[in-house]
Amino acid sequence: MTDGRHLKGVEFARTGDDGSRPLLLDLYLPESPPRDTGHENLRPAVVHFHGGGWRVGGRSSLGPGCDAFGLAPFDALTDAGFVVASADYRLSAEALFPAQLQDALAAVKWLRDHADQYGVDPDRIYAWGDSAGGHLAGLVGLRGEGINGVAAVAAWYPPTDLTRMGEQALPDAIARASDPGSREELLVGAVLAANPDKAAAASPISYVHSEAPPFLLIHGTADRFVPAAQSESLASALQKAGADVELLLIDDADHMWSLKDGSPAAAQKALAATVAFFRQQAASL
Repeated sequence: MTDGRHLKGVEFARTGDDGSRPLLLDLYLPESPPRDTGHENLRPAVVHFHGGGWRVGGRSSLGPGCDAFGLAPFDALTDAGFVVASADYRLSAEALFPAQLQDALAAVKWLRDHADQYGVDPDRIYAWGDSAGGHLAGLVGLRGEGINGVAAVAAWYPPTDLTRMGEQALPDAIARASDPGSREELLVGAVLAANPDKAAAASPISYVHSEAPPFLLIHGTADRFVPAAQSESLASALQKAGADVELLLIDDADHMWSLKDGSPAAAQKALAATVAFFRQQAASL
């Protein structure tokens, strides 16, 4: 399906034992022609990965909380001149980690392979995700190389260190990674405390290095699902490694930018910062 700007259900890979399982993405294209920016009129692009605890969710949404604010984040990026590819990935009920990362990397590879077709600059492809998708975006940034690599990463309230996520939870946490059958344990298929190697292997913080792309981490200080300490820990590790990182903490915001007064202020601030970050990255090359 397409309306000229929105191509729905584009197959970017096949997986499964017999290769019969299609993976789909939606492609959002700007209306205006690309500006002459010294990049041969090619557009920058963002690959987005959805949240949902690796358990639920889909490529069309940033979660029910954010959707309720009516922000249209993909439109905000296309209005700024970006191509956006929002990709599905196998959920944990279907496949254990690292299947999700493999799918995320495949989405980046597909966009780079089809860059000419959609007028995308292959040197200005970025990753963005919220919650579980932020975790995948971080891993793509830190583990992707060559045709799978990205030039920058933005992550909203991402899990970054599964080995410490449970102990960092707020006192009023709704969910903890250390809870039996937590989303994190379902992702790796093991009890985290008893399998620190699997927890570390699924943690972006394990792969920090000095050549990491620029990161923008945004987190609410009142997040009861993914503690803000997760973004703080990754930001500190990236900084120590000499990588470029920005950390934005939004006071009193819970997961999905929920505020006690029900206002969209936190979500608006996060989206504006994200668009500004990607525009800055796109202009810097």
